[in-house]
Amino acid sequence: MQIIKPDQAWQGVANCSQCSIRNSVLFAGLTEEDFKKLHKPINQFHIKAGKRIYGLGDQATCMYTIRSGLVKLVQYLPDGTQRIVRLLHTADVIGLEAVLNPAYKHDAIALHDTEVCRYPADAAQALAETNPALHQELMTRWQHALDEADTWVTEFSTGASKQRVGRLLLMLSKGRLDPTCSLFSREDMGAILGITTETASRTIAEFKRQHVIVETASNEFLCDIQKLEEISYL
Repeated sequence: MQIIKPDQAWQGVANCSQCSIRNSVLFAGLTEEDFKKLHKPINQFHIKAGKRIYGLGDQATCMYTIRSGLVKLVQYLPDGTQRIVRLLHTADVIGLEAVLNPAYKHDAIALHDTEVCRYPADAAQALAETNPALHQELMTRWQHALDEADTWVTEFSTGASKQRVGRLLLMLSKGRLDPTCSLFSREDMGAILGITTETASRTIAEFKRQHVIVETASNEFLCDIQKLEEISYL
C-alpha cells in the first residue's frame, strides 16, 4: 500500500470559523480567542481512497477531524491478517490516543476519498486544561470511542454471517436522509466482520437477489431497512 504523507497533501491552513461542520467537531465550543491560543495551525488535507493517514507505531503528535469521507482503523493479528476495528465518519476524531500515548495504535486508512483537518495534540491538550468545554468534549469523544468498541464486539463479532453483514449495512445507512449506504471492498467487509472475503461476496449477492438491497451505482445501495432488521436481529 502506498503511503501518502500529510505534507504531500497539504491544502493550507483551515478556516475554522467558516467550517461547514463547525457545530459537530471537537472544537465546536471554541471562540476566536481560543483559536488564537493554539499557536500552531490547523491544516486541511485531501486523502485519496486507499492512502494511509498515519501508521501503527508512528509517533503520535496530531489528531484529525474527518470533514468528509470514511476512514478505517486497522490492527493486525500475529499471522499478519488485518482486522478493521472501527470505521470513522464525518465529524469523528481519529488519533485521540495522541493525547496520552507516544505512538498511534492503528493504521488509519481512507476507505473513500476523505478530507481531514489536522491539529497538534499537545496544543489541544494544553488548551483543554484551561477550557472546561474542550475538556468535556475530549472526554465525550473518548466515551464515544469506547461505546463504538463495545458495539463492534457485540454487533460485528457475533452471530451468523448474514446477521453480521446485515448489521454492518444498517450501521452504514444510519443517519442518512434516505436508506442508502456506500460499501467498499469485500475484503474490507471480511476484515470488519471476521468472515472470509468469499462469504462477504456471497452474502451481498444473496441480499441483492432477495431485493434486501438494490445497487444504484458501483458499491452504492438502497437498503430495505425493515428486511435488514429482520435478518440482523430476529
